Amino acid sequence: MFGRTRSIYKSPHELRAMIPAGAATAAALAEARDRIVVGATPLEVDAAADEVIRSLGGRSNFQLVPGYRHTLCISVDDDIVHGIPGDRPFRPGDIVSVDGGAEVDGWNGDAAFTVVLPDPARPDVVAAREALAAAAERSLWHGIAALASARHLHEVGAAIEDAVEAAGDYGIIEGYGGHGIGRSMHEEPSVYNHRVRGRGPAVRPGLVVAIEPMIVAGAIDTVVRDDGWTVTTSDGADSAHVEHTVAVHDGGIWVLTAPDGGAAGLAPLGVVPVPIT
Repeated sequence: MFGRTRSIYKSPHELRAMIPAGAATAAALAEARDRIVVGATPLEVDAAADEVIRSLGGRSNFQLVPGYRHTLCISVDDDIVHGIPGDRPFRPGDIVSVDGGAEVDGWNGDAAFTVVLPDPARPDVVAAREALAAAAERSLWHGIAALASARHLHEVGAAIEDAVEAAGDYGIIEGYGGHGIGRSMHEEPSVYNHRVRGRGPAVRPGLVVAIEPMIVAGAIDTVVRDDGWTVTTSDGADSAHVEHTVAVHDGGIWVLTAPDGGAAGLAPLGVVPVPIT
């Protein structure tokens, strides 16, 4: 007898139940963003984010991954994703990607952002890194906007690829990307950041996905560092990683990990998010 496959679509009740996890994730990453300054350490940022999640009645879902004991992944410069927070202070000009999530009452949120620290001594480096981070951010919102009108999920990856290509000569990392999310942080379906064959699952109410572009300023080949977690560019090129958890419901879409539901990011693209009721 074949086992029953869990549906990728949530009920209206389940969508409402995911709101606190998204809010806790957003609050933790907002705290992390405020803490990323020259001289601070990733471990300090990690601890602050964990405190926020716990204060909101949740726990870090990253700590539920076997073998991982931190609340965040913090990746600096050429590290793309899964960077382990350490005690080396942030330096002027660093490009820093932070990924984190919260579980509240058995439901999950997941999000990421990239920032560039100021460095008056290297304005060209900072400008190039800020352009990379901005390209990643734009591609994320183009992907989210595509979800609002898409009939099938793979339209999201096409929109992300188009936005990245329009931004400049950047590469899109393959083999890492977005995913479904709900009772587990990582669920089906996969959410690609580029065009793929086929159409993917139907986009309809109840679909909740983490859209997660990762782009680089050089080649898209990657290696995993000796720590067994950190994924880095093979050529030492800079990387940017951004992510939001987005729900499709009867009224439209809502970005669960954005305090405004994604209104500011979607406004330039003519999409108005609708709260889940």
